[in-house]
Amino acid sequence: MDRSIGSEEGATDWWGSLTAVDGMASGMKMKQQRGKTRQLILIATALIVIPGSLGYIEFCLSRPIGEGPAGPEVDRTPFETVWTDRAVRVVGIGDSITAGLGAKSPKHTFFNRLIQNPSDEFDPMRGVCLSSVLPNLVAENFAISGSESNVHLDVIRETLPTYPDAYGIVLMTSGGNDLIHSYGRSPPRECAMYSATLEQAKPWIDNFRDRLDTMFREIATKFPAGCEIYIGDIYDPTDGVGDAPSIFLPDWPDGLAIHARYNQVIRDVASNYEYVHVVPLHETFLGHGSHCRQFWRSNYDSDDPHYWFFTNIEDPNDRGYDAIRRVFLNTILAKTTLKQKNG
Repeated sequence: MDRSIGSEEGATDWWGSLTAVDGMASGMKMKQQRGKTRQLILIATALIVIPGSLGYIEFCLSRPIGEGPAGPEVDRTPFETVWTDRAVRVVGIGDSITAGLGAKSPKHTFFNRLIQNPSDEFDPMRGVCLSSVLPNLVAENFAISGSESNVHLDVIRETLPTYPDAYGIVLMTSGGNDLIHSYGRSPPRECAMYSATLEQAKPWIDNFRDRLDTMFREIATKFPAGCEIYIGDIYDPTDGVGDAPSIFLPDWPDGLAIHARYNQVIRDVASNYEYVHVVPLHETFLGHGSHCRQFWRSNYDSDDPHYWFFTNIEDPNDRGYDAIRRVFLNTILAKTTLKQKNG
C-alpha cells in the first residue's frame, strides 16, 4: 500500500527526509564557514610572515655594498703644493688591512691608494695622494695577511731596515687578529683570544700594551732622521652591537669589552709619543657592518647605509679601503710635521 503524506509512516519518512536535507545544508554551511576561516587564517599568516620574512632579509641579512666613493671628504687644497723635497720613506706594517686583502686590485688597497691614485680614481680625489706632495717618496709595505701583533714586533726587529737619511711615515694596523683569531674554533690564547672572558684576557691585554710600546720605540730607532707613525684603531663588524652570530661567528659575551680594552691600549700607548697618531677606523666604520640596514640603530648612516666589509668579515671591501685611505689622509693632514714646516 502506498505511503501517503497523510499516513503516520509517510509523515515520518517526509520529516526524516526534510531533516536530512536540512542537515546536509547545515553541514555545507559549516564546511563553507570553515573554509572561509582557513582562508582568512592563511591570508593573515601570509600578511604577517611575508613582510616579516622580507623585513628580516632586508634588515638582518641584506648587506648591499653600494657604489662610488666611501668615507669622509678630504680637502684637496693642501695637495696642490709640495710639502717638502726631503727624502721620505713610507712604510706599511701590520696585518691584512695594511696588506690590502679584500681590495678589488692591488692599486685599490688603502696603502697603495694613499701613495698614488689609481687610473680609475674618483674625480674629486685625483691628485690627493702623498706622491703629489712628497716628490722624493719611496714606499715599502711589510704587512702580512693573517698576522697577529707578536708577528708585527718580529717584522720590526728582523725585517724592517734602518733608513739613516729618510724621514719615515709609517702606516700601521695591529691587534685586530689578536681578537678574532681563531674564530672560536679552539681555546682562547694570547694573540688568538676569540671567546675568552675578560678575566682571561687581562694579562694578554697587558702584554699587548707592552708589545705595542716596544713596537713604537723600535720603529723610531729605524728612522734616525725622524718619523711619524699612524696606527688605525680596531673596527667592529657588528657596529657596536656585539652580536657575533650576526657576522656568522660563535657568541662571545665579553667580546665588546675586550675589543674596547684593546682600542684603549692603542690610544693610551700612542699618547705617550709625540710621533704616534691614532687613525679612527672604529668610529669611521660604525654603521657599515652587519647592521648597516637597521635604520633604528644610533650608528645608522643614512647617507651611505652600506656594508664596507669583505666576505671574510675581518677585512674591508673596496669601498671600505677607500674610506680607510681617506681617514688616514685626514689624520696625516692634521698631524704631519712635514706639512706644518712647509705650509
